[in-house]
Amino acid sequence: MGNHHSHGNKRKVEESAPSSTTGSNNSSRKDISRTPSASDIQERPLNLLPVEKLAKILANKSQEYEGVNGITLSVFTKYLFPRYPSFSEKLYNYLHSLSKSKTSYMSTSQFKQQCEKFLAVLDDETVRNILVRMFSSDGDNLTPDDLRLLLMCTYHVAMDHYSEGPQMCLAINKTLTAVTDSCFHSKKSLSCQYVAHWIETNCPRLLLTLHRYAVHALATSYRTLETDEPHLAAGLELATPVLEQPPPFSQGKHVHPHLLQMSMSWLLAGALPPLYSRPQRAHSPNNSGVGLSSQAFLMKLLCAVPSHWVNLYDSEEMGLGANRFMHHVLAYKGATLCLLKVDGGSIFCIGCPNEWKESHLYWGGEDAILFQLYPKFLMLEKGSKMLYLNTTIRGYPQGLRVGKDPRSPILSINAGFEKMEYRKIPYSLEYIEVWGCGDQASREAQLDIKKWEVKEAERQRCVKLSAADWLDHPDRYLLELAGRPQYNNQNPPS
Repeated sequence: MGNHHSHGNKRKVEESAPSSTTGSNNSSRKDISRTPSASDIQERPLNLLPVEKLAKILANKSQEYEGVNGITLSVFTKYLFPRYPSFSEKLYNYLHSLSKSKTSYMSTSQFKQQCEKFLAVLDDETVRNILVRMFSSDGDNLTPDDLRLLLMCTYHVAMDHYSEGPQMCLAINKTLTAVTDSCFHSKKSLSCQYVAHWIETNCPRLLLTLHRYAVHALATSYRTLETDEPHLAAGLELATPVLEQPPPFSQGKHVHPHLLQMSMSWLLAGALPPLYSRPQRAHSPNNSGVGLSSQAFLMKLLCAVPSHWVNLYDSEEMGLGANRFMHHVLAYKGATLCLLKVDGGSIFCIGCPNEWKESHLYWGGEDAILFQLYPKFLMLEKGSKMLYLNTTIRGYPQGLRVGKDPRSPILSINAGFEKMEYRKIPYSLEYIEVWGCGDQASREAQLDIKKWEVKEAERQRCVKLSAADWLDHPDRYLLELAGRPQYNNQNPPS
């Protein structure tokens, strides 16, 4: 451990020399952002004690069970990723190819060197490039099945570490098909570079979960292996939003499935800006005996427990209309997701980072975003001032609009919330669902405002007018126009 610190200090002194500061910084940035290869992942590997311990343990296991002086795929899978053999094979083969080993296994030094390079990768773009290339079955090209396997591995890791216990979604195949169809456009293969760029554009944070899990396993598994305990990702919580579950008993009323299924919430969590996930730090009891350095390492991995996504509005149960939408959505001060289903089955998603409001102007922060979810998953537009909602201001367009160009919005819903146009193509609006992505305080504040509005309306309805107020009251004038002019001013109507 002392050698590790001394090397690190020596490296810092060398890099801080005035004659080479600019060049070393520029070269390190280039090394991180380039497409990875044996030398591009990191020019100088780190000397990590956890990897050294892990390599020694796996080498002993390989010698014991297979009589091999190195580290084999079967041992690598059995002791590091027993629940994810497909991912284990892809990762091992990737490390094996970079090591240029001439045997079917890696030597201890080769394994240690490649693991240190893998753990040194910090740039998100490089992570995506590595994972896409890792799952390629055709050199520099990727097939739809390759991408599907990559996404499925990411999904299984996320669902197995779901904060409320392991989950499974029956709609996962539909979700993955929407992604692969959108990326490949009926083509049989695409370059790894194109697929990585498509993922960066449409769901930039999705694959980071898988990389985070792999890094965590390589860096911490030696602890459980030293004590011969089964491998568990203790303290690692992955940011998949917790969906509010429907009530177990509906009192005779049919509870229909939500548009936002578990698999789609996982996909959106990797596609939306971090504002919508709003993770909170994990407080795992399994970390009580972990040292300070390991705690800092886990913090670097961004172990997070995501927020609770709560259903604010469901047109199937609450009625479809502009007034119903506004009644249930206005006054919620957190970020929201608005899902729209039209005839034909297409589903769209509006990500609103601010509180909804009525205005004759376009509004919305930088994290406003619009997706098509089905039949293809595609990010349509994002940025500030692309949301518009108006139902009362005369002289301006009525309804809901989404898009940066006011003259040609991507989505347009009429004032009655009955019809929708997508790129000028008309549809019938069948179903709306709105989910609140803020914290519990945002929901409680909205409910408090709703209670106050009800009480205020009741108070206004029961107010008794004085004789002086009734003389100038507009209702008196309306009653006179209707033929009821005679009233005793001493007893105005209550």
